[in-house]
Amino acid sequence: MLSRVCVFCGSNKGIRDSYATATRALVQVLAERNIGLVYGGGNIGLMGLLADAALETGVEVIGVIPRFLVEKEVAHKNLTEMRVVGSMHERKALMADLSDAFVALPGGFGTFDEFCEILTWAQLGLHHKPCGILNANGYFDYFLKMLDHAEDEEFLKPEHRRMVLSAADSSELLDRLQIYQPPGTGAKWITSDQV
Repeated sequence: MLSRVCVFCGSNKGIRDSYATATRALVQVLAERNIGLVYGGGNIGLMGLLADAALETGVEVIGVIPRFLVEKEVAHKNLTEMRVVGSMHERKALMADLSDAFVALPGGFGTFDEFCEILTWAQLGLHHKPCGILNANGYFDYFLKMLDHAEDEEFLKPEHRRMVLSAADSSELLDRLQIYQPPGTGAKWITSDQV
């Protein structure tokens, strides 16, 4: 069961209304399934829209933000709970601890960084939580193709490529997150002949 989902997304809204529409749709599914939200604590871009929409629907919203961003006045003021941490590293670790699954919405470097790091932790067996991409308007098409290419070139094992769940529809993505089975832990991540 998923009680809280961590969502990584942009501090900008992007140029297409479909990104905001997908964000609101995800919140609606979280509300329908009584799933709380963990996110980066900002009040701008898709992050702010995500939090506002969640609060409007009664979803629990926990923000995690580093102190230096609070001081730049981008912290949301009306969340269910705000956790202020010392660094970006602490932010990611706490978001991971508070969440049962992870979703990436459209965003830039920060979103890519957060999602890829949480995937790396899963690949290394540091957690076994599902990781998904809400592929709004095909935003992540090239990213998903890059992962396929990495698998084709044998930089990703097939079982690790399958760890990245994706869908264009929020309900479908949440269904996939809820039934996710992590790859077996019996096989080594890397063998001595691969180094």
